[in-house]
Amino acid sequence: MTSDTAPVPGSPWRPRIYLAILLLTTLALDQYTKLLARIHFGLPGGEPDYYKVKHILGEWLQFRLIYNTGAAFGMRPQQIVPFLNPTVFYVMFSAIAIGFLAFLYRKLPRGDAWQRAAITLILSGALGNLIDRLRFQKVTDFIDVGIPSFPARWPTFNIADSCVCVGVAMILLSSWIPRTPHPSPVPFPAPNP
Repeated sequence: MTSDTAPVPGSPWRPRIYLAILLLTTLALDQYTKLLARIHFGLPGGEPDYYKVKHILGEWLQFRLIYNTGAAFGMRPQQIVPFLNPTVFYVMFSAIAIGFLAFLYRKLPRGDAWQRAAITLILSGALGNLIDRLRFQKVTDFIDVGIPSFPARWPTFNIADSCVCVGVAMILLSSWIPRTPHPSPVPFPAPNP
């Protein structure tokens, strides 16, 4: 005997389970890598040790600890409302964004796995950075990308930021890729009385 809530092949639960696994896996990976960055590249008091750098691919890719008290790419939108504590601002902003993402997710057709996965990644990234803001009032960044001999480097980021960027890219790509419309079901003629 099976329960009504047990996932069965072809049921709507199977895609939801995959998306829940995607959300929890990327969120756990984000939090674990941030913890490792704080342990290996931070001073005993928690501040970044700017002399500790791990070269992964030379100057192309390296790990170093940076804390971001602003938004993406160092922007500071909280200056729009300077009377509000920056942490409160970002928590409110994140809560609104998460609510909007949940609304968008529920509006998507059930078969649109691509956009559902994209929104799940964006949601994972938003939650990952929100956890940092609630715990530390700043976001832990550690992935540093650049071009050798070029003075400007890409802003330092983390797994949560990557999830947001990949999710947004998936949504943009899906809007450019033509979709094959499903044929409309042909109605059966009404029986003659």
